[in-house]
Amino acid sequence: MTGAYSGRDILRLLIFLAITFAVASFGALFMPGAWYAALEKPAWTPPSWLFGPVWTVLYVMIAVAGWLVWQRESRVGTPLVLWGAQLALNGVWSWLFFGLERPGLAALDIIVLLVLIATTALVFMRISRVAALLLVPYLAWVGFASALNIAIWQLNA
Repeated sequence: MTGAYSGRDILRLLIFLAITFAVASFGALFMPGAWYAALEKPAWTPPSWLFGPVWTVLYVMIAVAGWLVWQRESRVGTPLVLWGAQLALNGVWSWLFFGLERPGLAALDIIVLLVLIATTALVFMRISRVAALLLVPYLAWVGFASALNIAIWQLNA
């Protein structure tokens, strides 16, 4: 793809952003509350204010990655099914961890999510190197979040 993007391309990007932020909005329904505040956490737990800005940037990158692959593929095949599956698991994590207060179940979800993100990035690499690279910070953050989830689960078992 070269040059300027058409109105149709921009509309598709907006659709990918809308899908991604709909999942983010679902996750935001289950915010940390008194239960989470009372949990023992490792010393390396980031401050609460950091999560919102980090996730906002990552969700934009996730949406753009999916859109770039759509621009090349123009159909819903394995790459976009993987993209959708990892996005769904992403949204479910907040419900499991904060909503149900089940860090063990959330740990299972986030480990599968981590594998799906890595798989999605590898599949995307064959279609769009930029799309794959856009998923690398997401993969790194979810790797860190996985370790944090497991540590919190173990500290509070």
